[in-house]
Amino acid sequence: MKATYELPCNIAQSLNIIGDRWTLLIIHEILLENTTFNNIKKSLDGISSNLLSDRLKHLEDSGLITSTLYSSHPPRYQYTLTKSGKDLENVFNAIIIWGTEHLEKCHKKLIHQTCNHEVDITYHCSHCNENVNDLSVVDVDS
Repeated sequence: MKATYELPCNIAQSLNIIGDRWTLLIIHEILLENTTFNNIKKSLDGISSNLLSDRLKHLEDSGLITSTLYSSHPPRYQYTLTKSGKDLENVFNAIIIWGTEHLEKCHKKLIHQTCNHEVDITYHCSHCNENVNDLSVVDVDS
């Protein structure tokens, strides 16, 4: 059985869903429009078919992807991200920016398409309608 975090923490509870090896990379491949089992497997050199199949089932059970049968003989599925899955794009962008700043060898960077310059992450308060830097993490009343 898979070990899970029992901590009352958004990070821990999110890792229970997306923290397994290969899981984020699979979601990223679907985001990049590699939406079939074979395309995902081809893009992720080193992942076994059994593990990919297991992770896709877990992601579907968790509500991050949906599958649609596109061939019945043999059965083949196309995978699409749900809104919850698509919302992880911000996480990927943050990891890309972190990697640009901290990895010894950088493989990707996040740029503004119009001017081709790198971008930063900005936090915006929709109530005040302004960008903010003074952030706090607070407990949510249950």
